[in-house]
Amino acid sequence: MQQLLLELAPPPPPTLENFSPGRNGAALEALREALRGGERFVFLWGPDGSGKTHLLRAFSQAAAAAGIEAAAVDDVARLGEAEQVALFDLCNQLRTSHGALAASGAAPPAQLLLRPDLRSRLASGIVLQLHPLSDADKGDALAAHAAARGMALDRELIAYLLSHFDRDMGTQIALLEALDRYSLQRKRPVTLPLLREALGLLGVDGARR
Repeated sequence: MQQLLLELAPPPPPTLENFSPGRNGAALEALREALRGGERFVFLWGPDGSGKTHLLRAFSQAAAAAGIEAAAVDDVARLGEAEQVALFDLCNQLRTSHGALAASGAAPPAQLLLRPDLRSRLASGIVLQLHPLSDADKGDALAAHAAARGMALDRELIAYLLSHFDRDMGTQIALLEALDRYSLQRKRPVTLPLLREALGLLGVDGARR
């Protein structure tokens, strides 16, 4: 039986390098600066899908790889009273030890329902808003990712991916990499007809639910 290679692999782990910044270049640079010894406290806020979790996981991984004392806390508004006290103490510890902190929320610290002392600590460094990627940003990111793999994607195929599947970049990149594997198996270039053929073999219509 012919093995289909369009099975989706888990998306690559988040790194600072594979983050698609769009309008969020300042946030990406702020995290890199924190790891280089610049302002060590960074708070990122924005709606779901704006990249907060990706950036915090990437920051934590980069800090661990570099042996830097650091912490990353996503969605601080979900913390209970005891957890808020613990985070406040951690902030003080990191300030004293010259460690780094990256945290996030749906709004700036001043607007979150947190202990006043914790709000003050979280706002003491750089506070930046994150913006979800536009479809144009996502298309550019997919084209760049494809080019890095030696693929040339036309805009029709990119538009199909964005309009027929979940638009988060993890899903989109996983689809793109799976399609690349399928094209190598078939020894055919990556095109929209090839994508539709592969989906047909899997019994997938590609429609987003």
